[in-house]
Amino acid sequence: MSKSNNIILIGMMGTGKSTVADMLARELGYRLIDVDAAVEKEEGCTIPELFTGKGETYFRDAESRMLCSVLEKKSQVIATGGGVVLRSDNCDVMSKNGWVVALTADPAVIVERVSGCENRPLLAGNAKERIQTIMQERKDAYRFAHYTVDTTELSASEVTRLILAHYRV
Repeated sequence: MSKSNNIILIGMMGTGKSTVADMLARELGYRLIDVDAAVEKEEGCTIPELFTGKGETYFRDAESRMLCSVLEKKSQVIATGGGVVLRSDNCDVMSKNGWVVALTADPAVIVERVSGCENRPLLAGNAKERIQTIMQERKDAYRFAHYTVDTTELSASEVTRLILAHYRV
């Protein structure tokens, strides 16, 4: 794996993947890819609409296809959806085609960051309880990452600087 291929950000919702990906892409002059946005464009509807209309399995299949398609190219910063790591094939393809960075954060901070967000179908109901459940279910899913950053007490620019410092080594 060459670090110059792609930088792939993984992690729970609310850890800053989209914001940090945008900053990294600008800094490096790389193409920015948001897998969720690409799926929405391809499917012609929002992720909540996909979940409601076709189900989570359909969405995860579309997400996997998009991830594989995106990873055929180089010099990209890729923000993934939080659940992309639920399929081991996705983890394998990310590991082989880029430098994988896991963003983490304290559950209370994640709740604060995503509260009131309508575009998060997995948070239907009690967001705090759902986040804790999802974090418990995925506690080991992000361990394959090449580098991990806890974003709890860091700004997006601080996270970006940390990632760049390790990427450029």
